[in-house]
Amino acid sequence: MEKNEIFTDRLEKLQNDQDVLLNKKNEALFSANGIYNRYQNPILTREHIPLSWRFDLNQKTNPFLMERIGFNATFNAGAMKFNDKYILAVRVEGNDRKSFFAIAESPNGIDNFKFWDRPINLPQTNNPDTNVYDMRLTQHDDGWIYGVFCTERKDPDATEGDTLMAIAAAGIARTKDLINWERLPDLISTTGQQRNVVLFPHKVQGKYAFYTRPQDGFIDTGKGGGIGFGLSETIENSEVKEEIIVDAKTYHTIYEVKNGLGPAPIRTKHGWLQLAHGVRNTAAGLRYTLYMFMTNLEKPWIVTHKPHGYLIAPLKGERVGDVSNVVFSNGWIADDDGTVYIYYASSDTRMHVAKSTIDQLVDYCMNSPQDKLASHFSIKTINDLIDSNNLING
Repeated sequence: MEKNEIFTDRLEKLQNDQDVLLNKKNEALFSANGIYNRYQNPILTREHIPLSWRFDLNQKTNPFLMERIGFNATFNAGAMKFNDKYILAVRVEGNDRKSFFAIAESPNGIDNFKFWDRPINLPQTNNPDTNVYDMRLTQHDDGWIYGVFCTERKDPDATEGDTLMAIAAAGIARTKDLINWERLPDLISTTGQQRNVVLFPHKVQGKYAFYTRPQDGFIDTGKGGGIGFGLSETIENSEVKEEIIVDAKTYHTIYEVKNGLGPAPIRTKHGWLQLAHGVRNTAAGLRYTLYMFMTNLEKPWIVTHKPHGYLIAPLKGERVGDVSNVVFSNGWIADDDGTVYIYYASSDTRMHVAKSTIDQLVDYCMNSPQDKLASHFSIKTINDLIDSNNLING
């Protein structure tokens, strides 16, 4: 086959295959738990990456139409509604392991997600990032859209030859259009390294409010851990001097190793809906699941309701990927009609959506039993439900 035939045939197939993928309809699956509906297909994969990001489309310089820039995964996306579109700020990971952010949009929030023309060009601070990931989007009262994300840099105190030690901090950027971003200084904290930091959408006591996750090291939480809450006088030079632990990591739970808040909370008349991830140890390694709780409207650092166990755990094919047995969320969208779209990644590889409503999630949080932290209490909770059902059935 001539080189020009190879190029044209490959290009036609690549374009056709991607068109089919981008326009594929997604179907809701039956909800066995009645809390949310998963959807049949992932909403974003590495195959959704635009061809112009991957291939040199010039036949003279790429006669075999080889992929010049490879991509490994699309995951851990922040989310918001913008210009009546469902927007995801996606963590895209290249074959070189470097992550960056790119905007994908959908007309309905469940399928037809397409990336914008170019990735986000994130400005640097005086101390450039080695890697960035897991951006939370917050539409703040001050008129800005904020992206708070983890910035990773090599630990300057690492010994010679140590290529593993790193430092995690909360990077902050803001925008009005999701295209042009202003980089602000990283959040300063007195409690060690920070991951999973979320900006609260309103000021508290006249100050900017952050949910945090203090930890001693880059991976291990150490004596720290738990979801924290703290205030900063300004956003331009954010500094949290004191953190209250909202939800602590706890022995023999789904969040025994560590936990962290997912997206910014959703306001309801009953309180703030909160979505978080919890990590526990298993014989096969760490297992990440998603769980929920509610906090007080006026004091959003006080937990008012917390169902036992997880809300979403990796299921079937979701368990397989770069980091197996993981689900993670840092984005959800609440529509005006009360519909809630929960965007979650599976196994650090692909993005999914689950759909619920504010009424369902409030009911779940307020009326589900809490974890009483011991097996005999779990048995009592089950028996209490059986007894209640027996009275109904008479």
